[in-house]
Amino acid sequence: MKYLKKVRDKVSRYRFLFEELTLRDFKQKYKRTVLGMGWSLLSPLLQLLVMSLVFSQFFGRNTPHYTIYLFCGNLVFSYYRESTNGGMNALMANAQIFTKVNVPKYLFLLSKNVSSLINFGLNLCVFFLFVLFDGIAFGPHFLALLYPITCLVVFNLGVGLILSALFVFFRDITYLYDVFTLLLNYMSAIFYTVESFSPTVQRLFLCNPIYCYIKYFRVVVLEGNIPSLPFHLLCAFYAVAVAAIGGFIYKKYNHTFLYYV
Repeated sequence: MKYLKKVRDKVSRYRFLFEELTLRDFKQKYKRTVLGMGWSLLSPLLQLLVMSLVFSQFFGRNTPHYTIYLFCGNLVFSYYRESTNGGMNALMANAQIFTKVNVPKYLFLLSKNVSSLINFGLNLCVFFLFVLFDGIAFGPHFLALLYPITCLVVFNLGVGLILSALFVFFRDITYLYDVFTLLLNYMSAIFYTVESFSPTVQRLFLCNPIYCYIKYFRVVVLEGNIPSLPFHLLCAFYAVAVAAIGGFIYKKYNHTFLYYV
């Protein structure tokens, strides 16, 4: 708690810098594009369209509301991928700043995460429109989605802390992570269901944090239920554990980064 309070105080102290970094990161993503921020909405829709055309005939025949099922997986995974990919290069992209000015290095990572979170929020609005058009009833249980979103924000931040630190020391990590995200995409049951697997294999899917967050979305939106308490604890465990590891790495190698950028 003391460490979190210290982080909060530093963010408040450098609030102007943090806001400028977040605004810069958000603008850079759409710099010199015709549609600008419109790509935040159009890009996931195009991905959903392609995936729906490709997979609906193979996996969606017996899956009710398959478009929403697919959208849940694509929404969560896209946010994870964008947030962590951006976070991985957060230190190296801002090396000219923190090598000259003494500022908390995690501010650069936080700005990347906030920028990705804004995009996620826009995509979430489109997702709710699709839910409405697909005839799925809204209810108070939808407020439960705040829980996996919070866990995902913390989890992405932790992964970003780890990746950005590794990227300073090992540039090869960017190529390895591309392969890892491709594997993770196929292992997160985005376009297929896990019910066709044995109970043992289905439990193994729970070892994948991204699948857990995707499953939470599907249980709330498609089934109209709220997951069990053990499932809540599992989602929180992944988020807290990864964030703790990332925070430990940053705290330990904070001054070492200057010698490798």
